[in-house]
Amino acid sequence: MSLKKISGGTVHKMPPDLRKVLTSDPKVLMLWEGITPLARNEFICWVENAKLIETRARRVQRTYDELLEGKRRPCCWVGCTHRVDKPVSRSVRWVLGKQKKS
Repeated sequence: MSLKKISGGTVHKMPPDLRKVLTSDPKVLMLWEGITPLARNEFICWVENAKLIETRARRVQRTYDELLEGKRRPCCWVGCTHRVDKPVSRSVRWVLGKQKKS
């Protein structure tokens, strides 16, 4: 089995489950490679942030589907908080604070 070349994010590396889905369809792989490294990073962070295996699998599939729909960022995601090249915005801090209280 050969691994197809696929770009990761700016902070996050490509996880195997997402790699498998993205490389399963040449059109989706082309769409993936056509988005910015920061956008790829957002999708990877969103997938890796899932707490349950079922949620992660659903997010991997949604990444595939949303790329086909023309989306360039994950829907309803506050953004990657792991980036060190910029401070976390006030709105993201507010959302993260609300999540911690739940």
